[in-house]
Amino acid sequence: MADSPERPSWEDYFLGITELVAERSTCLRRKVGAVLVRDRRIIATGYNGAPSGISHCLEAGCLREQMGIPSGERHELCRGLHAEQNAIIQAALHGFSIRHSTLYCTNLPCSICSRMLINAGIEKIYYVSGYPDALTAALLREAGIPLIQIAANAGPPPAAPPEAP
Repeated sequence: MADSPERPSWEDYFLGITELVAERSTCLRRKVGAVLVRDRRIIATGYNGAPSGISHCLEAGCLREQMGIPSGERHELCRGLHAEQNAIIQAALHGFSIRHSTLYCTNLPCSICSRMLINAGIEKIYYVSGYPDALTAALLREAGIPLIQIAANAGPPPAAPPEAP
């Protein structure tokens, strides 16, 4: 059954939720949200920010800004976890397998998150905006995981992921 013009597609629906999840982010540079879905049911959500119980960037300041680290580089030099990592952790904490699920994310996952998603058994990834990490596309292509860019609330446009160097 096709969605009516008044009703969003499943992709737009889950990406809308992903954008709302991103609003919880405590990152000063970029608000990222992730939603893991299987059989049209949300398994877990995550946003980027510091681990529970640790001062976040809104309180402590941005370590990456202080050190002049460009986006997409030196991921280990940050107080926060990525949204995809937090979604994986939330599913694990609550005992939910994410194998055979789909990730909806406001941003293209980095190569570190992509490797985690591959090993977790994610089957498809939808995202809204790019991220400066060409290795991601190469890893996901080799793993056979479709990477689909969708314009925010506009349905899927034909788009190819960036090529690896």
